[in-house]
Amino acid sequence: MTAPAPAEGPAAAAPGTRFVSTGSVVVDVPLSVPHLPERGGDVLAGGGGAVVGGGFNVVAAAARQGADVTLASPVGTGQWGTLVRAALGAEGVTVLTAPAEGDTGLVLTLVEPDGERTFVTTVGVEGRPRAEELAAVPVQPGDVVYVSGYDLAYPAAAPVVSAWAARLPAGVRLLLDPGPLAGEIDAVVLGPVLARCDVLTVNAREAMLLSGVGAGDVLADAGSPPPVLAAVRRLVPGSCAVLVRVGERGCWVSEAAGAPARLVPSRLVRAVDSTGAGDAHTGILAAALLTGAGLPDAVRRANLGAALAVTRPGPATAPSRAELDELLLEA
Repeated sequence: MTAPAPAEGPAAAAPGTRFVSTGSVVVDVPLSVPHLPERGGDVLAGGGGAVVGGGFNVVAAAARQGADVTLASPVGTGQWGTLVRAALGAEGVTVLTAPAEGDTGLVLTLVEPDGERTFVTTVGVEGRPRAEELAAVPVQPGDVVYVSGYDLAYPAAAPVVSAWAARLPAGVRLLLDPGPLAGEIDAVVLGPVLARCDVLTVNAREAMLLSGVGAGDVLADAGSPPPVLAAVRRLVPGSCAVLVRVGERGCWVSEAAGAPARLVPSRLVRAVDSTGAGDAHTGILAAALLTGAGLPDAVRRANLGAALAVTRPGPATAPSRAELDELLLEA
């Protein structure tokens, strides 16, 4: 199934505002295997087509909403970097960094019949951003800057991205998604980013990893804000919005310290592939914020977009702005 076309028509974002992503983009090669090979052995695999992934899924989701989207992460000059650059261009995403000597990283994914995935990852130029290049990225009040936990976990990238994000000028909205590696990010790296954060978005598992709240307490009462929400809120400034995504139920939203949390519901769908759900949610959320939408409305739109994304196979399956607008009219 082909990916949705980029949004057409005038840009949804306000004039002069952009989505700036530091999320590293890689190439994924998924392989279906009957079982993992034994040490020194071999196994015949199916599939093998290379697809652009990682931070690409987020910027593609935002671009399909009509946002002005830029990438402030290195892209290589080798065959994988060329593939990445072509995919970004097809989505209308502008690369702000100069071509980096070397190639983009590759993720080999071995998928067993029961769906279990095993990864072999090579970190390429995307894992080595340069401080001087990030410092030259033009950001201005009204922009939304996205930082991914993956880049805060890469040894070479972590201190560079953290220091840059912590020094973003006032009026620039910092959106942080710690991701699955939330529990592995060094506190020295994560602390300054949390202190500067304007919007923190996590799923229930990631909230648990960040806060230390036990798994059994994450969703103890479906009708009340989960204890983990208050625990995560204590990690960020009072003005920072905290989102805890709870799958098909929707997303808990705490707009600021002291404000009542609310559950913004999602739509029940028949999921085909949940791989890109979180990325679709984050990209669509950022695009909606750029239009000046209030946080609950932006989350409602992101919930619906993520729900639609999981009905399609593949990682970068976020819908276009036109598709979402039509669904919202039906709601």
